[in-house]
Amino acid sequence: MPSALAAPRVGAVLSRLYAAATHDSRHSWPPARARAAASPAERSQAFQDVSFPVSAEAGNLLYALVRASRPQTVVEFGTSFGVSTIYLAAAVADNGAGHVVTTELSSKKVQAARSNLQQAGLGETVSVLAGDARETLAAVAGPVGLVLLDGWKDLFLPVIRLLEPKLAPGALVIANDGKLASAAAYLSYVREPANGYVTAAFPNGDGIEVSSWAGHQTPLVPQQDQAGITAQAPGTLQAVDWCWRCELPAWRLAPTARGQRP
Repeated sequence: MPSALAAPRVGAVLSRLYAAATHDSRHSWPPARARAAASPAERSQAFQDVSFPVSAEAGNLLYALVRASRPQTVVEFGTSFGVSTIYLAAAVADNGAGHVVTTELSSKKVQAARSNLQQAGLGETVSVLAGDARETLAAVAGPVGLVLLDGWKDLFLPVIRLLEPKLAPGALVIANDGKLASAAAYLSYVREPANGYVTAAFPNGDGIEVSSWAGHQTPLVPQQDQAGITAQAPGTLQAVDWCWRCELPAWRLAPTARGQRP
C-alpha cells in the first residue's frame, strides 16, 4: 500500500511549498537591529514570510522514524508553513494511530500551516498551537514518543527540558540544523550521557542530531548482607556491568533470597 506521501494532494502541497521556499533568500534580517538581540517574537515577525523547510531527504527520514517508532504523541517545535509537519502527519496517518502537536509563534504561519495541512488531507491528524512553545507545550500530555526541534535554535534546550518529564522511555528527539552555533548549548546537553540521552549526528546536509531518551539514571545505594557481600534490596534493579556502546549501565533484578530471583 503506498504511503500517504504518495497521495497526489500531499505531493501537490509539498511541491508548492518547496517552490515557494526557493525565494527565501530574498528576505534578510533588518541591518539596523542585531539579530542575536531580538526576541523570538521579533524574529518570528521579521521572518513571517520565510519558510525554512526541511529538505525532502530530511522529511523522508522523519517519516521513517515515526513509522518505525509508532509514537502516540509527536511534538514539533517550529511549524513554519508545515512542510516538516506534513511528513510527520503522513507517517502518523499511515501508522493508523497517534497525533501530532505542533507549535508556531507567527500567527501568519499558523494560519498558513493549518490551511496547507487541510489541503494535504492531514488536518485531522495535527493540532497546530499558536504562541511561544515554552508556554503552548507546557500543557501537552505525555507520554511523548517523538520530538522534532525545528524552531529557533537557542530555544532547543529550554523546550526539550520542558518536555523531558513527558518523554516516553526511548523517545526520539530530532534536532534540525543542529550544526548552527545557536544550537551549541543544546548539543552540549544531549551529548553529555549524564543528562539521559544517547545521541548521534546524522550524516546529511541538514545538520540533524538524533537522540534517544534513556532517562536520568539514579545511583543505587549498595546494601551489605550478613556475609558482607554488597547486595540490593529484593526486587530492585542492580547495576551489574557497563554497556560501553550505549554508555549506560546494564541492569538486572536483585534476588529476593540468596540464589533465588524474584
